[in-house]
Amino acid sequence: MKKTYRVKKNLDFQAIFRRGKSVANRKFVVYSLERPQKHFRVGLSVSKKLGNAVTRNRIKRKMRHVLMELAPHLSNDDFVIIARKGVEDMDYRAVRQNLKHVLSLAGLYQD
Repeated sequence: MKKTYRVKKNLDFQAIFRRGKSVANRKFVVYSLERPQKHFRVGLSVSKKLGNAVTRNRIKRKMRHVLMELAPHLSNDDFVIIARKGVEDMDYRAVRQNLKHVLSLAGLYQD
């Protein structure tokens, strides 16, 4: 994923958490904030409670891959996705299905 598609700065994360709206399902929480820009920006958060560094990075890789696959259907907002307990045991297909569900609940994904 290109740098322009990422939320990296703490100030941006805090703004999304403070002023954004949140939606959740059993596996993911999404905070979103509308911003006028050319494309979406996303920040990923995976807690240390979900596993060691290898496990957390594997989860983030799956999430990034799903987001790039769904990119043409995503709105041009900033959002942060937080993984919940249980994601570490999911395969790619299940991660895709759950992310698609929570993003559509948040109004960020239009098919």
